[in-house]
Amino acid sequence: MDAYSTDVQVLSTVPVMFSYWCNHKDDAVKLSRYLNDDIMETVKSNPKRFVGLGPLPMQFPDEAVLELRRCMEIGMRGVQIGTHVESMELSDPALQPIFAEAEKLGASIFVHPWDMMGSDNLKQYWLPWLVGMPAETCRAVSHVLFSGLLDKFPKIKVCFAHGGGSFPYTVGRLEHGFTCRPDLVAVDSAHGPKHYLTKYGPDGTCIPSQIYVDSLVHDRRALDFVLQVIGEDRVLLGSDYPFPLGEWHPGEMIDTHLALSRETKEKMLFKNACEFLGIDAKDYIDFDNLETTERTLSTVMQQH
Repeated sequence: MDAYSTDVQVLSTVPVMFSYWCNHKDDAVKLSRYLNDDIMETVKSNPKRFVGLGPLPMQFPDEAVLELRRCMEIGMRGVQIGTHVESMELSDPALQPIFAEAEKLGASIFVHPWDMMGSDNLKQYWLPWLVGMPAETCRAVSHVLFSGLLDKFPKIKVCFAHGGGSFPYTVGRLEHGFTCRPDLVAVDSAHGPKHYLTKYGPDGTCIPSQIYVDSLVHDRRALDFVLQVIGEDRVLLGSDYPFPLGEWHPGEMIDTHLALSRETKEKMLFKNACEFLGIDAKDYIDFDNLETTERTLSTVMQQH
C-alpha cells in the first residue's frame, strides 16, 4: 500500500465467492459469515488502513437482511453484491427487503459484475471479462433504474464497478427507449434513467445522485466521458487489485491526468469514496502531518 501511495483500502471478497448458486441455506449463511469475519479481522488489525464491505447470502433474502445487520454491527460500512442473483435480477421484489434494510442502516452497496450474461457465446479472447463484464454491469444498472428502486428507497447509495460498465455510453439509448416505448420500458418507474443522475427538488435545488461508479476504465477519454455523464461528485477511485484487469498503480491515471483540476482529483481519490462509505477522512489520515499535500488520501475499492 505504501509503495502505491495508498493510505486506505476498502476490502471486499472475490465475486466468485458470492456463491449464489448454493441452495442450502445454512451453508450459504455460514460462508457469508466466514468471509465477513475474515474481512473484519484484517480491518481490525489496522483500522486506520482498511475498511470492509461484506458479501451477503442474497439468494435467501431473509437471511441476507440478518447478515447485513451483523455486518454493520461488527463495523463494516456496507456490502458488496453481484449484478444478479442466479435467476433474480436486482429489480426482483424478493430482494427489496435487503435494500430497505440497507437504507435503514445507512449501508453502502457496491455492485460488482459476476456470472456474465452471454458467457457461453464468448469463448475466445477473454471476452467474458473484456466485453461481458461491462454489459453485465449495464444490465444491473438498468434493472435498478427501470424498476424504480431508487424511488422506493431514496436514501440508499449504490456504486457500480468499472465505471458503471457500458452504462455511461448506453444511457442515451436507455433514455430513448424509455420515451419511445413506454409500453415496454416505462412500466415500473415514472422517470427515465437520466432523471436519477441529476435530480432536482420542488424548489429547483439539485439533489445528489444515489448512483456512484468507480474510475476503473483504463482510458483517460473514457474517464472524461464518465465524469461528464455521472458527475465528478460521484466517481471514486477503483483498483480491481490484485487482478490483471486492475490498474497496476492505483490512481495513476487520475494523478497524471493534466486536464483535471486538483479539486476534481481529490474528489475521485478520496472525497467521493468517503461520502459513499459514510466515513470521515480525518479519522484515517492526519492531514496536519502529511509529508505531501499533492496527493492526500487514496481510498481504493479493492478485492480482499
